[in-house]
Amino acid sequence: MEPIDVFKALSNETRLNILQWLKEPEKHFPKQGAHLPKEVSYKGGVCVGDIQEKAKTSQSTVSHYLNLMQKAGLLESVRYGKWTYYRRDEEAIRQIGEYFMTEI
Repeated sequence: MEPIDVFKALSNETRLNILQWLKEPEKHFPKQGAHLPKEVSYKGGVCVGDIQEKAKTSQSTVSHYLNLMQKAGLLESVRYGKWTYYRRDEEAIRQIGEYFMTEI
């Protein structure tokens, strides 16, 4: 994870909102998991379509944002069938917090 990539990923209000929404997915995405098979547990994962709906932005834009945030190390994803689910990478976010505390 490169700090500059994280800063770039968070320099957009919608991307920052997405990261905040994913902190409490059950609060912000109450119908999450609608497409996950019952035997699959992906705690906190939210479907791209649900994120796109909440962000009120095109699916291609949201997919680009999520990809950028994942490459920066802020998100993890898993694909089930034709749906991709995203969640925060809490360890990476903790490391960024430490970076702020020690380096900046």
